Amino acid sequence: MKILLAVSGGIAAYKSLELCRHFIKAGHQVQVVMTEGAKQFVQPLSFQALSGHPVRDSLFDTEQEAGMGHIDLARWADWIILAPATANTLAKIRMGLADNLLTTLILATDKPVIMAPAMNRLMWQNSATQENIEVLKQRGFHVLQPASGEQACGEVGTGRMPEAIDIFRSWQALAEQNEQVDNAFWQGKRLLITAGPTFEDLDPVRFLGNRSSGKMGFALAEQAAKFGAEVTLIAGPVNLATPDKVTRIDVRSAQQMFAAVQENYQQADVFISAAAVADFRMTESSEQKIKKQDGQEGLTLNLVKNPDIVAWVAEQADKPFVVGFAAETENVIDYALSKLQRKKLDMICANQVGENLGFESDVNQLTLITSTKQKALVDSLKRQQAQQLLQFLAEQL
Repeated sequence: MKILLAVSGGIAAYKSLELCRHFIKAGHQVQVVMTEGAKQFVQPLSFQALSGHPVRDSLFDTEQEAGMGHIDLARWADWIILAPATANTLAKIRMGLADNLLTTLILATDKPVIMAPAMNRLMWQNSATQENIEVLKQRGFHVLQPASGEQACGEVGTGRMPEAIDIFRSWQALAEQNEQVDNAFWQGKRLLITAGPTFEDLDPVRFLGNRSSGKMGFALAEQAAKFGAEVTLIAGPVNLATPDKVTRIDVRSAQQMFAAVQENYQQADVFISAAAVADFRMTESSEQKIKKQDGQEGLTLNLVKNPDIVAWVAEQADKPFVVGFAAETENVIDYALSKLQRKKLDMICANQVGENLGFESDVNQLTLITSTKQKALVDSLKRQQAQQLLQFLAEQL
């Protein structure tokens, strides 16, 4: 997602540094616009260091306008977050004034805008402010409720800017609502999903495994259940809570996962193989811990191939719609297309993995592929990737 963080001149501007950090950490692109008042509280260089982009602050800076005009900047953003939103700035936006870069951008955009008010408690209670808030809400702006507590002026009451993490979570919830997923399609549909790694025991202490966190598969299960689907989730060894209204089956090894899939696939309309199943296991796991011998320089393991779960399901005469995943470190699309054809899948989700990519991350970037279509998703939270995947899948079905 492309986030335009608009910072107006209030003492709470320092909290927007943390807000910027939350968006960057979640894998989103951020550009920052500041008013002259905001620069009295926080130096633009701080936002530049966090976002990786120069801060925009003037309608009349010829260098900034040459690099990206203010209209182009308004079109660049997917979301605009105004934090802090001072009483003065809220009043200007309500009146349609465009006397600085920030207010001009908001007047020139059709993208969703979230406003996080921050002001003295009496300013917040003032009837003029409350009227401005109501008008802005009627126009479709998302105005957050300010927090209560001690204020910079020493008074106590409502008017504090919400904490950065609370603004970020509010944006997450609104972004989910904004996704145009055909919820009605999934009502009553039955999904079987595998998630996480499998662990293949070498002995009672050690195992072969991988870095899959299971977050993508769990996000799919969570979103599908929210859309009304009946979801069975077969989970490898992960430390994740079971999503609401999801039936969970815990397994450890590839063979255990295979057995669970064999037992449940016939009841499914769609099978999504999001698990990173180990390709090989020990020919025979040692009952005792394998000890290192004096002078031993190496260890040879005898491995045998694990069942190919997604290929097996795709071969069945009574198979559901089969969706696979291709986690690759190179030639991602080519390898995914080869896997789609070789295993006779109906659809495959390709993503690049490696250091800080895919595995063990809250962010992903999938390319959705069928025999006739390809759709590359913009990198975003796995929850959002899951929503878009389910939308794409509904279109295929």
